[in-house]
Amino acid sequence: MKAHSFETQSSITPTKALEFLKEGNQRFVNNLKVSRNLLQQANETRDGQWPFAVILSCIDSRTSAELIFDQGLGDIFSIRIAGNVVNTDIIGSLEFACKIAGSKLIVVLGHTSCGAIKGACDHVEMGNLTDLLAKIQPAVYQENTVMEPKQRNSKNADFVENVTDINIKRSVKTILNRSYILEQMVERGEIAIIGAKHHLDSGVVDFFEDTWIHNKSSVEVHMT
Repeated sequence: MKAHSFETQSSITPTKALEFLKEGNQRFVNNLKVSRNLLQQANETRDGQWPFAVILSCIDSRTSAELIFDQGLGDIFSIRIAGNVVNTDIIGSLEFACKIAGSKLIVVLGHTSCGAIKGACDHVEMGNLTDLLAKIQPAVYQENTVMEPKQRNSKNADFVENVTDINIKRSVKTILNRSYILEQMVERGEIAIIGAKHHLDSGVVDFFEDTWIHNKSSVEVHMT
């Protein structure tokens, strides 16, 4: 399979980009990955890159975006940070990927049993990690299905997964709130944003359809 070119990237819509990722994950789950000549792809992309999507995911070693979506060299941008949190540098990278490099889809990808989420649930403070985990704390406080204080920690798997889902959705909204460039691109239908969750036990990625933001009306719904 050849690497994407300017022509193929330009022909891809945000919806089609999402389809590519869903199909790739299905191949990954069924162990039917596409045969690729990676050295050939390296040669094809030596003078430029045309990724069709950008994935903001956790640093967890088990959730490599290129692998779980069965993509090759030059196909996707991969931004990784513990807890898939959003900061100024992440926003700048997303703006580059979409506005400058032409990517059509942003995916905020969390995963099950996330260590960063567990740390935030336990209110861990350790060096520079303290500031990072503080960005997840709003999701911890927003979780309102577990009311017993002794159950609101990393030992409660359901609580951890609820916080994970909330954190993914908050990151999607934060991207729009903090980037006028990306907001305008979404409103014009040039790009879309969606949240998703990778299940470590099965490899399956569930896309959160209620976070699918792809035009002006969907932006208005999620910004209110």
